[in-house]
Amino acid sequence: MSPRGSRTRTPPPALDAAALDRLALRYVERFATTRGKLTDYLRRKIRERGWEGDPVDPAAVAERMAGLGYIDDRFYAENKAMSLTRRGFGASRVADALRQARVDDADAVPARTIAAQGEGASALAFAKRKRIGPFATEPADPARRQKQIAAMVRAGHGFAVARRIVEAGPGDVPEFNDAVTLEHCDEGDPW
Repeated sequence: MSPRGSRTRTPPPALDAAALDRLALRYVERFATTRGKLTDYLRRKIRERGWEGDPVDPAAVAERMAGLGYIDDRFYAENKAMSLTRRGFGASRVADALRQARVDDADAVPARTIAAQGEGASALAFAKRKRIGPFATEPADPARRQKQIAAMVRAGHGFAVARRIVEAGPGDVPEFNDAVTLEHCDEGDPW
């Protein structure tokens, strides 16, 4: 006998159109999402639980949620870009996150602009968090600099920006022409 008794769990009932709408509403109320992510979620639930009744396209349900204002891909993309940029991630990492969230190109353009405009400040934020270049206590040896450049490139920063920061000596903060400045990288900031 199992520790919880001999009772077996009954499988959840198959989904119908009303249940799919309830799942979609519950998902959008709990998570910031995109049409693509909601569509994937609904397809997975249909696969897991089965379907009963007339077929419904999960993409149509996601479009209806967007039409009602529950989902806004552009708003999601802009917020994701600002969040990742503040945390020190570069433009290519932001673009990867938007592709993964299935944000279409038209909705991703403003977010990519945000990430590109803050490239220098986000690279400095990443360097500060990882104690790289101007934020290190002592100059790094050549092998360590290569690892630091690789870490910055993996974080989505361009090679030239990464190299410029890594090769800066401790306390020698490079200047960037960003809309966001190093003043936003103070110790009390969550960067």
